[in-house]
Amino acid sequence: MVAERGQNGERLVILTGAGMSADSGVPTFRAADGLWEGHRVEDIATPEAFVRDPALVHAFYDARRAYLDAVAPNAGHLALARLEREWPGDFLLVTQNVDDLHERAGSTRLIHMHGELKRGWCLACDDRFAWSGTMGEGALCPSCATCDEVRPDIVWFGEMPYQMDRIDEALRGCDLFVSIGTSGAVYPAAGFVQTARYVGAHCLELNLDPSQGSIFFDETRLGRASELVPAWVEKLLA
Repeated sequence: MVAERGQNGERLVILTGAGMSADSGVPTFRAADGLWEGHRVEDIATPEAFVRDPALVHAFYDARRAYLDAVAPNAGHLALARLEREWPGDFLLVTQNVDDLHERAGSTRLIHMHGELKRGWCLACDDRFAWSGTMGEGALCPSCATCDEVRPDIVWFGEMPYQMDRIDEALRGCDLFVSIGTSGAVYPAAGFVQTARYVGAHCLELNLDPSQGSIFFDETRLGRASELVPAWVEKLLA
């Protein structure tokens, strides 16, 4: 089985979602009723929300950014970093998560398709930069010194995820696609498995529950990411 071989030259693309970080204690934020910490998505995660009530949006993301100091990478994050180091072929890790747990575990060949909590974006000069601590209203851009024009460098609903051309190219050239901890409900990430399947890649899902796109995977393994991922990586590299 391709999912357990790890032969030289195989091209691997991995997608991680909220279930990857949930095992580190990072809240998934969206509840079963679709609310994020009691807020409608339209009130907290859209460009229009930021224009309408920047204080509310900043408060939400400032709290999420501060929470990162209380969590650490889990065994799944560490296993993926090890896989990157030891994998003999092409490797790309794409995450929907906006936390920094993959980096803290040691991952480097990584795309944050939905942006990063610890980065800011100045709407005045269009520069993006590292950011720690609170942002809030009145944040000063370190590049152009403009005030009140800095927002979290997060992809909100209605905006295009980052580096989609690079991701699509990797998917169309991969031999193995692995989805970890994703619901399969949010596009375009939910469609990655269909792209990989179309080019003949073996598609494996590691998830707490079957995703909405489980039918497209060759195999689904159920359990916690912190347990499934290390076991799979160990077999893959054996």
